[in-house]
Amino acid sequence: MSALGKSVLKMVSTVTVALGVTLSMLGTAAQAQDPDLIFKKSTVWKFLSPDHKLATYALDDPEVEGVACHFTVPEKGGFSGWLGLEEETSDVSLACRQVGPIKFKSKFEQGDEVYRQSRSLFFKKMRIVRGCDTKRNVLVYLVYSDKLVEGSPKNSTSTVPIMPWGDQVPEKCADYLDD
Repeated sequence: MSALGKSVLKMVSTVTVALGVTLSMLGTAAQAQDPDLIFKKSTVWKFLSPDHKLATYALDDPEVEGVACHFTVPEKGGFSGWLGLEEETSDVSLACRQVGPIKFKSKFEQGDEVYRQSRSLFFKKMRIVRGCDTKRNVLVYLVYSDKLVEGSPKNSTSTVPIMPWGDQVPEKCADYLDD
């Protein structure tokens, strides 16, 4: 086999392995909770491959009933983005709101993870975490990205004041903090 043939074969096997790893990671992330896609908007047009896009998703807090978060993430287009080989940027926006009576399902710790999404083939993840401002009875949500070696300072914060809903007396998030 020629050197060119060996190079092509090596590249195809690398892409096949990378695609398999990506699909297995997507399966793991999907088992937690898949956010609902609200819409996507193209930001860079590509001729023969997928466009770069901004995608907006909705996610219910799995441990706090009555709270929903919406976040927007960039999605790389092109062939490498389509194959899952391109590392996504760390730019993410976040907005969380009370959408019904707030009920805590269990105790939680400051900084507990609400959602995690892989943003590269191996090492980069976007995380949404939750905390409680006990003095003001406010839930605080933070989205950020991290990498095995070096994370990103890019982040976004959203707060949800726990308010009465109908005739419901609001719960205190401090009562559900795990010490």
